[in-house]
Parts: sequence; C-alpha cells; structure tokens
Amino acid sequence: MIDQDSLLKSAADGNRRDLSRLLTYLEKGIKLNFPENTPPRKSSVMGITGPPGVGKSSLIGRIISYWNSRNQNVAVLAIDPSSPRSGGALLGDRVRMDSADSGELVYVRSLSTGGQPGGMSSSLISMIELLSYCGWENIVIETVGSGQSEIKIVAFADKIILVDGPDRGDIIQAEKAGIIELADIIVINKSDLPGAIKAAESIRSSLSFADGKKSPDVVLVSAQMNEGIDEMMELVQNCDSPDWREKIKIQERLISLWDSRLLSSPNLNRVINELQTGSISLDDALDDLAR
Repeated sequence: MIDQDSLLKSAADGNRRDLSRLLTYLEKGIKLNFPENTPPRKSSVMGITGPPGVGKSSLIGRIISYWNSRNQNVAVLAIDPSSPRSGGALLGDRVRMDSADSGELVYVRSLSTGGQPGGMSSSLISMIELLSYCGWENIVIETVGSGQSEIKIVAFADKIILVDGPDRGDIIQAEKAGIIELADIIVINKSDLPGAIKAAESIRSSLSFADGKKSPDVVLVSAQMNEGIDEMMELVQNCDSPDWREKIKIQERLISLWDSRLLSSPNLNRVINELQTGSISLDDALDDLAR
C-alpha cells in the first residue's frame, strides 16, 4: 500500500528519492491524489526537440546554468522513445548534463516511452503537475527526433524550441512533420561551425505561413562556446505565442490524450479481434472504446 500523502509531503520538502518514487509510480500509470486545498503553482514548461546530434543536451546544460545563476531551480524530463532508461542515448544525455546536474537547484530524470511516445501523455501531464507541486519553477521536456510522436509530447510545453545544426536537412523533416507550426523559436546550435549563418538565413527565407501567420524566430547559439544563450533565453521568455499556435498545441494535446486512452483501454484487444474478424465496423469500434 502506497502512503501517497507521506511521499508527497516528503517530495515537496525536497526529498529526491521520494520524488523519483512518485515519478516511477506515474510512469506505471498509478494516479496521485494531491491534498485538497493545495495552493495552485504554475511552473514554466519548456519543450526542446530536434534530431540527434544537434547538441540539445549541451544546450539544456546552458539553460540550466542560466536559470541557476538567477537562483531559479529547474527539473528536466529527458524522453527517448527508443532507449531504455539504463543506457543508450539517455545515458549519454545524462553524462552531458552532469556538469549542470548538481546541487539543490537541478533535477534530471530520464524517461523511456517503450516505443510508444503518444502513450506517455497522461503520465506526462501528471509528472508536470507533480514537479510543479514540489516547487520546481522551471520544467524542461526534452525529446529526441522531430516526428509526429515527438510533437505529441512537446505540445504539452508552454514554450517550444526546435533545435538544429548547421546542416539544414533535418529542418526539412521538421517542416514535413508540422512541428515548425508549434515552435516558438528555432535555434541553430553550433554557430561556431562553418555553414551555421548560411543555414539560419536559408531557414528564415524559406519559412512562410499562409494567411500572414508569423513564423518563429531563428537564432544562432553555441552551447559549447556559451555564446548567444542569454539572448536566446530573453527571446524565449518574452515571445508571445499567437492564438493560432496555441490552438494547434491544444489540438495536439487532445489528440495525444485520446491516443493514450485508446492504448490503455481494457477493451482494446477484444475490439481489435472483432475488427479482424469483420464482426464490427471501425465506427462501432471507436464507439466501444470511447465508452
């Protein structure tokens, strides 16, 4: 039997072990009941996505240092749909964040989605709520890749940063996936390498939305050289997402939660079998799962 009240109180008082235990419960689908009359807390949630190898983890390390230097704490949820929590890319991310992951102002948690990023949506909302309840002022959600499943995860952030390197090829994929419409800012990392300025100019010239929609800002930074970080953070914090972009975020959140409920339905296997035999239609299946 889980003593949720004691664990929640302990985690809110700064006990990292109990915070980790609660996050593990949420990963497993266990619901948490926060105490009634809990004062509302609103954390700033930043989503950072982009293809592997563009320096997202190094950039997050600089973002952590930026907040810490202003005496603000930050919790990072590093999500990778392909790697187990014990190794792979997530372990590399943790190593690159080690310089920042120290002291009481930083908490880093690696999460695996088991190959189904969309299925994390319900638990991710609860994780954000838990971290906010425990007093974490800033929360970063990091995902690997810029495909549809990553969009579903990063859409739960207040501000979204799309990171790329000097080679513009991966931005094209992001454009196809639709994450460009969600991004509040596009960051070209590794600005100290050849081709970075040209890549930024190329992206700016190619970004154009219909109906006069404002395209996201494109900025150059170098996480390794610690250049452009302050300017990037000021831009992120001061930019206002237009209404149409907020509507897209809300739409993605709804779709993501709907997918998550379908995947967790106790009737899913039965409905799939009935569809396979042709005994029900797709419309009937959806009605059944929606009950």
